[in-house]
Amino acid sequence: MYKLKNHSGASKRFRKNYKNFKYRQCFRSHILTKKSSKRKRKLRKLCIVNAYNIKKIKSMLPA
Repeated sequence: MYKLKNHSGASKRFRKNYKNFKYRQCFRSHILTKKSSKRKRKLRKLCIVNAYNIKKIKSMLPA
């Protein structure tokens, strides 16, 4: 049996939670001056992948 490898792009973006996957929200890296403090504060939080996409991510991150 060959070695199962992770999808390198998915492994950079998603981290395994106890039963879900979490990821960092987009629009947080640059051009922050025009974004309000409230918006930037909400973008700090990690998001959980919705149930529709969990199967796809599990197939990309088998190990």
